[in-house]
Amino acid sequence: MKQIMKLFAIVFILMAFTVTAFASVQSLRGKNDLNKPSNKAPKHKIEVVSGGIERNFKKQPPVIPHKTEKYHISLRNNGCLKCHSPKAYKKEKAPKVGDSHFIDRSGKKLNKVSKRRYFCTQCHVTQVQEDALVDNTYTNE
Repeated sequence: MKQIMKLFAIVFILMAFTVTAFASVQSLRGKNDLNKPSNKAPKHKIEVVSGGIERNFKKQPPVIPHKTEKYHISLRNNGCLKCHSPKAYKKEKAPKVGDSHFIDRSGKKLNKVSKRRYFCTQCHVTQVQEDALVDNTYTNE
């Protein structure tokens, strides 16, 4: 009987420590309630640059020097290709989609943009005029 009482005492003490430990843990969300709508992200001024923005390193995907917020990219439609496709880029005076975007996983050249490269904004981002979020000492030398 004494062993059972000792076991209950140990379990009770462990439970008390566990409750105390969890009570002091705070969420990374802070005091934001998950059941309430989130705040809208602030609007930023888009950095529109005629002729594009210089790349910082050799394999960097080009950044987008114009607004894209109303572009629609889905399995059936890609708003980027209205200007950047091989058929439209000269008329639109826009850069053509890179040749690497027409090569599939096995290295075969395709007649249309590869499914791996179809969702442009996975790699290409619109530039905004904002201060850096963190200090940065990067140089492209």
